Amino acid sequence: MVVPRESLDVPSILRSLVALCVFLLATAARGQDFEAAAAILARHCVSCHNPADPAGGLDLSSSAAARKGGDSGQAAVSPGQPGQSYLLERATAGEMPPEGKGRPLDAAQRKSLESWIAAGAAWPENRVLSEFDFTTDARAGRDWWSLAVPQQPPLPQVQDTSWVRNPIDAFVLAKLEANGLRPSPQTDRATLIRRVYFDLVGLPPTPEAIRAFVADSAPDAYECVVDGLLASSRYGERWARHWLDVVRFGESNGYETNTARPNAWPYRDWLIAALNDDITFSRFVAAQLAGEQTGDDAATGFLVGGAHDVVGSPDVELTLTQRMNDLDDMVSTTGSAFLGLSVGCARCHDHKFDPISQRDYYSLQAIFAGVQHGERDLRTSDQQARAVARAAAQRELDHAREQLDAAMAKAQPLARLAPDGPERRASVSARWNAEHFAPVRARYVRFTVLATTQLEPCIDELEVFSAEAGANLALASAGGRASSSSVYAGGSSSLHRLEHVNDGRYGNARSWISSEPGAGWVQIELAEPGTIDRIVWARDREGSYRDRLATQYQIAVSEDAHEWRNVATSDDRAPYNPDAASTEPATAAARELDMMRAQVEVLAERVKSLAPEKVYAGTFAEAPATHVLHRGEPTQKRALVSPGAIAAVSPNLSLAMNAAEPERRMALARWISDPANPLASRVMVNRLWQHHFGQAIVRTPSDLGFNGGQPSHPELLDWLAAQFLVHDGRLKPLHRLMVLSNTYRQASLARADATAQDATNRLLWRVSPRRLEAEAIRDAVLAVSGALDLRMGGPGYEVFEPNTNYVKVYAPKQAFGPAEWRRMVYQNKPRMRQDSTFGEFDCPDSSQTMARRNVSTTALQALNLLNGPFMLEQARFFAQRIEREAGAEQARQVRRAFWLAFGREPDQVETIAAQAMVAEDGLPVFCRALFNANEFLFVN
Repeated sequence: MVVPRESLDVPSILRSLVALCVFLLATAARGQDFEAAAAILARHCVSCHNPADPAGGLDLSSSAAARKGGDSGQAAVSPGQPGQSYLLERATAGEMPPEGKGRPLDAAQRKSLESWIAAGAAWPENRVLSEFDFTTDARAGRDWWSLAVPQQPPLPQVQDTSWVRNPIDAFVLAKLEANGLRPSPQTDRATLIRRVYFDLVGLPPTPEAIRAFVADSAPDAYECVVDGLLASSRYGERWARHWLDVVRFGESNGYETNTARPNAWPYRDWLIAALNDDITFSRFVAAQLAGEQTGDDAATGFLVGGAHDVVGSPDVELTLTQRMNDLDDMVSTTGSAFLGLSVGCARCHDHKFDPISQRDYYSLQAIFAGVQHGERDLRTSDQQARAVARAAAQRELDHAREQLDAAMAKAQPLARLAPDGPERRASVSARWNAEHFAPVRARYVRFTVLATTQLEPCIDELEVFSAEAGANLALASAGGRASSSSVYAGGSSSLHRLEHVNDGRYGNARSWISSEPGAGWVQIELAEPGTIDRIVWARDREGSYRDRLATQYQIAVSEDAHEWRNVATSDDRAPYNPDAASTEPATAAARELDMMRAQVEVLAERVKSLAPEKVYAGTFAEAPATHVLHRGEPTQKRALVSPGAIAAVSPNLSLAMNAAEPERRMALARWISDPANPLASRVMVNRLWQHHFGQAIVRTPSDLGFNGGQPSHPELLDWLAAQFLVHDGRLKPLHRLMVLSNTYRQASLARADATAQDATNRLLWRVSPRRLEAEAIRDAVLAVSGALDLRMGGPGYEVFEPNTNYVKVYAPKQAFGPAEWRRMVYQNKPRMRQDSTFGEFDCPDSSQTMARRNVSTTALQALNLLNGPFMLEQARFFAQRIEREAGAEQARQVRRAFWLAFGREPDQVETIAAQAMVAEDGLPVFCRALFNANEFLFVN
């Protein structure tokens, strides 16, 4: 509709517009007044005057509470009446904050509060103040720099535009020019290719690769090298090690027993494959938090990658503390790895420096409340076929065992203690015992030991056979569940666990031991009631041990676990005589039994080989209720909390109290990888920058909070974080940006002018020389010697002598073979124990996360490289390689050795000195000297 011009009341409209503008300006002014007042209240008042613990009964966190007042009976805030406001009265008197709680408010702050109250004390509805709201000199608030969503900043203006190859260079150069510095010249091509090879794949380039690159005049020659390295399988092996440091990956349990986790390695293999495939960040996070839902079963090894105390205790409080420690490890590692925050500091109280409340901590703990340490089946593509083959092999094994049982029974005739006495069964045997009885219905079978040959009783397998089908119903795979009166204290290892009593495998290494001297019971609950007529048991069917053998016992059955009756005892057996030969038949019968046992063992190994593959990646159950714990004490429960995340970090995450266990972890994964989350993208690009440039933009890569470092290039960090999101969190595009920049291509030579102003190179006026990490040194030694085995995946190789102690002993190997010549990322990694040669090069011991390794220089490093058995062996292989490739002429040998070790020609002085050394000390000694040279150990 068109309104006639003459009908418009222009003055009236103008008056309305003016009134609207006045109203909006007044509203904005009131909003500004409140924000100024809120900052004062949050920074100086709310830490004492809050709803949880209001000093003097006064709560200043909300409008209603502030107007109500406290114990004084006077309103803290009286809108429009500053003189009647108790808050202003106390502040003016210099009593707020009180002594010891901070400096009294200054005149400007008091005036700000007065103006706000006089104007009506506007307070937005539902706005609740917290000491976490604003950053102060003492702590970070919600407005801390790393909690703001990264914005892609514009590229800065620079004077020397010709130096800018990509946007990274613009940010770096702008900072240099602002400080009166210039970048260094580009390094030579041989140095550049060695640098990028070690950075991206952790191995030296071959002499042939170096020569080809130096001679290649194509404008994209370097880009082609970079793309080839990023496409290499070696890339994932190199960069997996960096992340394994961050997530405290180890292959033993830690603590005093430190026993092995033989199936932890699939997590490492998953990580290498994920990096090589350059999966999205959302997939990277979801897999590690909830991989059983994304098809990445092994990836949840992240959750249980830390130390775990497996020594049980009857003390309830200690057991609860052990569980809290496990959950704390999951919460803290997730917080530091993905968010760059020390979340674990809020376990016992609100974080002292970052806006993380104790409630936030326990909301995160609720996410993981259903996760337990342990192994589970690893789903594979051939899982169904393996299950069919295993069932067939199990049937064959059951039949072979029945035949062995029958033969053993026939070979052990009844005995008489006296010529006219009653017949008795032969005495117990360490290798085999069968109990036959009339068929009986049972759901529960209990074997009670009353006496042993010595020490605590041990049973390698308790078998309960069906009277109808002849099958072993006790097997865990058939649904049998084992319980016992106690478990041996050394049961933390792979030996002597309760689950071994019905796992279908024989021998001392797969047995149960009681912790009660000469006594104890073990019980099997069958999957369902059945009719049984035979029980077979032994101490060690492999025949190696006869100690701990039950000599007096009772076997009882029950249908309801209340009414029991004995079906077999030791009362009708001859007394045990360790010197008697009657327990093992001789001659031809013995040979036949040995053959039958051997057949059973072969079939048992076949069944074992077809069992589902296992992975130490945690087990999951419905999550119990989670409470805030007063001072972190597990017995002092306070308020219930629902699963959630850190309230100060956008976006908000809060789940229902009864949220399903898998959904909790998936929701956290989505929250972490949400583009609106300000932390995760900054953390990831900062980690990449650290490993390419020697130091991160924020020097504390796992702490972007108040106690962490400040970014040297904040705009660059945010620009990289934005690029990370543009590429869906894939890492390879970021690697490419970094290593193709002119910043990365600079020479490493020091300059007096720049060193005087920026000795630590925070402004990136050169590339800082770096010593290689332990893994890169070892891998380079193997690559140069020609011994490197590039086989990928599978269980790691050992550098410690095998042993089966209950408390794991790690004795270093003194001799190495081809099995130990794989890349170091595949070395089995126990906690608190180091490779005897390369562990001295600042390897983390996996007892805690290590986002940034130390770089120390010690005498042991030099001694290990010079005299370690591994190095002596590899020096011999290096010498043999030189002889094969260069022949017998010393000059050619020296030249080839320099190219392999350093990627360059020796100069005249080096050639003369090297030939003299070879002539006097031999080629292996010369090769050992090259391995010990700084030029071999450092990247410029």
